[in-house]
Amino acid sequence: MARQPYRFPQARIPERGSGVFRLTVRNAMAHHDSEMKEECLREDLKFYFMSPCEKYRARCQIPWKLGLQILKIVMVTTQLVRFGLSNQLVVAFKEDNTVAFKHLFLKGYSGTDEDDYSCSVYTQEDAYESIFFAINQYHQLKDITLGTLGYGENEDNRIGLKVCKQHYKKGTMFPSNETLNIDNDIELDCVHLDLQDLSRDPPDWKNSSFFRLEFYRLLQVEISFHLKGIDLQTIHSRELPDCYVFQNTIIFDNKAHSGKIKIYFDSDAKIEECKDLNIFGSTQKNAQYVLVFDAFVIVICLASLILCTRSIVLALRLRKRFLNFFLEKYKRPVCDTDQWKFINGWYVLVIISDLMTIIGSILKMEIKAKNLTNYDLCSILLGTSTLLVWVGVIRYLGYFQAYNVLILTMQASLPKVLRFCACAGMIYLGYTFCGWIVLGPYHDKFENLNTVAECLFSLVNGDDMFATFAQIQQKSILVWLFSRLYLYSFISLFIYMILSLFIALITDSYDTIKKFQQNGFPETDLQEFLKECSSKEEYQKESSAFLSCICCRRRKRSDDHLIPIN
Repeated sequence: MARQPYRFPQARIPERGSGVFRLTVRNAMAHHDSEMKEECLREDLKFYFMSPCEKYRARCQIPWKLGLQILKIVMVTTQLVRFGLSNQLVVAFKEDNTVAFKHLFLKGYSGTDEDDYSCSVYTQEDAYESIFFAINQYHQLKDITLGTLGYGENEDNRIGLKVCKQHYKKGTMFPSNETLNIDNDIELDCVHLDLQDLSRDPPDWKNSSFFRLEFYRLLQVEISFHLKGIDLQTIHSRELPDCYVFQNTIIFDNKAHSGKIKIYFDSDAKIEECKDLNIFGSTQKNAQYVLVFDAFVIVICLASLILCTRSIVLALRLRKRFLNFFLEKYKRPVCDTDQWKFINGWYVLVIISDLMTIIGSILKMEIKAKNLTNYDLCSILLGTSTLLVWVGVIRYLGYFQAYNVLILTMQASLPKVLRFCACAGMIYLGYTFCGWIVLGPYHDKFENLNTVAECLFSLVNGDDMFATFAQIQQKSILVWLFSRLYLYSFISLFIYMILSLFIALITDSYDTIKKFQQNGFPETDLQEFLKECSSKEEYQKESSAFLSCICCRRRKRSDDHLIPIN
């Protein structure tokens, strides 16, 4: 009988499809995915709140925004300086022409305005002579002027003078008998004098009934005319010259009927595109270089705008991830302080600055091309954008603890300072209205609300105190005593109390920040989450050991016969 081979008993492998096994594996994998998700979120948060240098050391990411901001500071400042020098020539040309017009058209002008008006007359003869002097000077302009001036067309497309007078409709007045009979309806009469009328000999226009003024009914006489000029000084700066239209107005104000007629002169200069410019030399080429430079500034600011907008969008996405994770894990929302940390105010500041620089640069290019003449709007945009660019430099200084004190102190004290200013502002407004109504008739600095507010603000800063006390008119003893009580109480209250409290608020915030820097700042939910232990090597070691333990096989003795033996 043949011998049968020996068979070992079969060993059995446990059922892997059992419910307990599947539940264990599922829970382990879910826990592993949750830890991986948390670790990934923590690493992204740490990277987001790093400085540009730390980001470069961590992931070798080149700080494009930092380099772009440094380049933008240089470019924008250079652009502003060049535009400022050009605008300075414009302002100087306008002011010089205004002074020249006053000397040309105002009889007896001393070179200095008396107050808010240029000069004044006190007799009827001086009033007539001043009116006729301005008209005759306009007629002889080309023979007497030193500037590049010519006649311009007015609103009616006519060259010449427009003389208007306002007066009461009718009336009679006898001051000696204290009798007045007047119709307060105001009439406006105007006459246009062109160059032909002014060239007649003898001048018939002087004898017309229009210039027979009844001064007790007269309110004002207004002489308006337009002149044109060309600014040639820009050629020395290798720029294209500007053509100007000067809208000049001379007003003889007799509304007060006090025996004094105030003479106002106003010149409104507008820049227009020159119709035909033929300039030989390097001026045109220099203008093209300036346009290319402005275009490069626009490109730089546009790139900065795109990068900062992208950073804000990514920060909002990261904020949403953190809020959802925190709510899912800890079952409570994140505090508002941590939520606002994801909104980088410096990026918003840079975006606003870039938009203003782009718009201002476009306007500047149009001004250089003589298509636009709005220097004021362009100056506001470029000036404000440069201010914001330099303020944005503080953000990078804030990464150093020694420089970060200023930023943290401002952030901590701002809410308290605003609330304090709101309360102090009520007291300030009370003093403003009181000083205006009581001291206005007796003091030049209290004539209107605007000057009262400026005067009180200068007193808070300790400026011009003696002059404010000394200039009060002593016509009324009661008002003089009130002025002393008013000024002493205001100065004592605002300088010794309110201003000291204002400084104390900022000092208190500074001391608090210094203590926090020495002992540590209070930790928020976000900071505690970032400080949790997250050793990557330990995590990988524990997770690999756990998975190997889960995936190993356990055999039963009854299934040992399935194992082949050689």
